[in-house]
Amino acid sequence: MPRRKTSLKSNRVSKRKHTRNLKVKLQLKKTIKKFQELITKKDAEAKVFISKVFSQLDKAAKKNIIPASTANRRKSRLARRLGKSA
Repeated sequence: MPRRKTSLKSNRVSKRKHTRNLKVKLQLKKTIKKFQELITKKDAEAKVFISKVFSQLDKAAKKNIIPASTANRRKSRLARRLGKSA
């Protein structure tokens, strides 16, 4: 257990940030999973839905929740899967 006030505060802040980051990551995973289901069903809605996925990936990268290179790699792979399914 930390003794100093600054240590206590940093613990509180890190816990808050962790829950916020976790919430964004879980939402991102759900969106990507839904997009992949649309691709496997060969649904035309997937072309519209990809913009939502890209937006969420970019926002997560902007907030440093995931690295920018990871976001770019995922966007590239998802776009490639969409192209192959079309």
